[in-house]
Amino acid sequence: MLRQPSPRRSTEHAWLITGPLALCAAVFCTALGLTARPAIGAWPVTLLLTAAMVAATLPVINIVVRRQALGVTLTEIPLVLALHLLPPLSVVLAYTLATLIVQIRRKLVPAKFWFNVALAAAATSVANLVLVALPETQGVGPGTWGILLAAVGTHTLVTLAAVVAVISVVQGWQAGLELARSAPPTLITAAINLSIGLLIIIAFVTTPWALLLFGGLAAAFLMVYRSYAQFLRQHRTLADMYQLTKAITESGPDGTLVDTLISRIRSLMQAEHATLWMPAQGRHPEVLLSSQEGKPGLLDSAPTPAQLRDVAVARKGTIALGRRLGGEPELRGMLTRDRVKDVIVIPLRSGKAVIGTIEVVNRLGDTNHFAPADIPVFETVAAHAAVALENSRLVDRLRHDAYHDLLTKLPNRRRITSALAESVKIGAPDEVVALLLFDVGGLRQVNESLGHAAGDKVLAEVAARLRASAPSSALVGRAGGDEFLVTMRLESVEAAVELAARLREQIRDEMIFDTLTLDVDTAVGVAVHPDHGSDAATLLQRVDLAANAAKAVPGSVQLFNPALESRSLRRLGLAGDLRRALDDGKLEVYFQPKVTLRDRRLVGVECLARWDHPTHGTVAPEDFVAVAEHTGQLSRLTELVLHEGLRRSRDWAQADQPLSVAVNISPRSLTDQHFPDRVRELLDEYGVPPQRLTLEITEAGVLDGTERPIPTLRRLREMGVRLSVDDFGTGDSSLAHLRRLPIHEVKVDRSFVQGMATDPGDLAIVNAVVTLSQQFGLAVVAEGVESELTLELLQDIGCEIGQGFLFSRPLPYERLEAWFGAQVDPETISTGELPRLRVVP
Repeated sequence: MLRQPSPRRSTEHAWLITGPLALCAAVFCTALGLTARPAIGAWPVTLLLTAAMVAATLPVINIVVRRQALGVTLTEIPLVLALHLLPPLSVVLAYTLATLIVQIRRKLVPAKFWFNVALAAAATSVANLVLVALPETQGVGPGTWGILLAAVGTHTLVTLAAVVAVISVVQGWQAGLELARSAPPTLITAAINLSIGLLIIIAFVTTPWALLLFGGLAAAFLMVYRSYAQFLRQHRTLADMYQLTKAITESGPDGTLVDTLISRIRSLMQAEHATLWMPAQGRHPEVLLSSQEGKPGLLDSAPTPAQLRDVAVARKGTIALGRRLGGEPELRGMLTRDRVKDVIVIPLRSGKAVIGTIEVVNRLGDTNHFAPADIPVFETVAAHAAVALENSRLVDRLRHDAYHDLLTKLPNRRRITSALAESVKIGAPDEVVALLLFDVGGLRQVNESLGHAAGDKVLAEVAARLRASAPSSALVGRAGGDEFLVTMRLESVEAAVELAARLREQIRDEMIFDTLTLDVDTAVGVAVHPDHGSDAATLLQRVDLAANAAKAVPGSVQLFNPALESRSLRRLGLAGDLRRALDDGKLEVYFQPKVTLRDRRLVGVECLARWDHPTHGTVAPEDFVAVAEHTGQLSRLTELVLHEGLRRSRDWAQADQPLSVAVNISPRSLTDQHFPDRVRELLDEYGVPPQRLTLEITEAGVLDGTERPIPTLRRLREMGVRLSVDDFGTGDSSLAHLRRLPIHEVKVDRSFVQGMATDPGDLAIVNAVVTLSQQFGLAVVAEGVESELTLELLQDIGCEIGQGFLFSRPLPYERLEAWFGAQVDPETISTGELPRLRVVP
């Protein structure tokens, strides 16, 4: 489950930690004053060690966690000396005073300032309590080492715990956990500092002149320390640049380049803000996007003054302003007005042209600033970014050309098909998706008489007129040749036909080319979703048929109807043969058992129509059902299956085998207001209780984006008939959509069930459907159960009922009766229970 990012909390929440720390420091210092003898030492030594602590705190290596910085210093060295040489309260005073001086110099905000001071006092007082509680140090042997180690270790752990706590309060527990994970280097540094301090104590006891040697060693140590830190920074920079380049390469084709680029640059430069600006170019609008630390997504504003951006573009050079970067006074004055402490603006180049700028603002951490060494790194990143962005725009132009017609600049057939496919997925009540095809007449004669250049001018003029006349919400494109497509949402089929006629009149005015006047007319075909197809390919096919029919009557607008499609020879032959087959009773009804998966009891059968054509052989059900739908035979076909299913259900009930029957119905039946009455008549005729009849409707039929099926479904449910959604999962609906429908059952499509054993994705889909359906009070039937492994998986996830070849194929009635005799346990029949399968073939 995805969680929304938690809102950022103010640094003022640090007082929740600062207050308790200050209180602890006061209590512990009081305890030290009452127990330690003496509590205060010599002031000269105290002030000397205070100065040493201030000096040791100045060289800071910061570990940045989000917006907070953990400082690693050499303070433990003078702290060890102070713990060994001074009484407890003098140590607390020296350390706290040194911290106060350093915080004043750094000019931190009050919340951070007082937290650091309170933490210094609390941690040092706790360390002294540990020191007082342990035996008094004697000499500089291992015993003294252990006691000082315990005191300094306590000081380090208290400091680390307090910093983790305050960052967790301000940033969230994830940030605190991240800081805790970065603690080992700090602990190692503290251990090294402790060892150095102990060595200084041992050497000082031996001879005070040893301090000179340690002074030299300290200087050398600082140089090595800084070199090592610089090496680590360089290594991290190289690693981050590699990751940035890799991310740019991987994100380029999928449209996430800008997001990845800005976020990675902000992280690489440890900046509070990173901004990309690109001016408008051609059909590309202006881009101004920023990534800010702690805020998800991209912002459409930037803290950088626009004047700096203009200066960088005009000079075609880098603008770097800040405390350590310097810069022109008048430009730095802009930063003061905008409360920006430092900024680097680098122009993005494509050849000699500047295509935009990339900017970073404010190095993370109150005491951190961009340095001159950051500029070459950022310029290198900017060069990579410029190439990636320019390539991205090039790819975008190529993609645009792939989806647009070069002559008219309109979307081509591929783009129209894609947009149409998206439109039909989003159903809206009381709306249709209209597709209009305009076929320009006489273009061949223009090409033959005046040349193809004149024909191109005619097409360009038709495109311009069609684009100007079509509503702003319409998508106008060129299908190819002399055909143009228009698609949009309208309130009805009649509105689509009316729009087609109006557009045709507006584009058929005279066209004048030089001294010639041409009269160009168009034939228009119209098809709409959902009436004429549920997918883009079907709608395009049928609007072509309608436009071809319109050519037969010059200047006409033809709405698609099923008769146009049934003109194909095979379809016409099937239509006539289907009618005769229905008249002569040549269609059969097969039955496929439905079985409970837990105890394998037979609960019902699904009734399926089958047609064995004398010429074509076995005709696929989807073929003859489509023919029946287009030729008005659907109601007869549905009634045939209902008659046979209810008659067999009655016979089984009389034989003490009360099995339910399931019958597939077409979505078109749900728009017939007389259909529920006919179902009631058949139930009464055969004396079958309504609850033993299940009507199965495909997912696309029951969720067609309109409210048209709802009244019929409710009437059927009120009668007591069970309603099932068939082939669930193949469409774009969800169980949440089904909650508003009066249904009882969901049938998981066989494509998911059959893949459960080999595809974790299919298993997850079936598991989700079963779990959510049960929560909504819906029964679940799994289609396509063909193996024992699939059966076991379905049992494990709690699926109730299944059907498939594992139990039986669809069988004619005579073979089904034989199957009953072979597979059903006779004892369950005699006891009046639901028949249980004896064996599974």
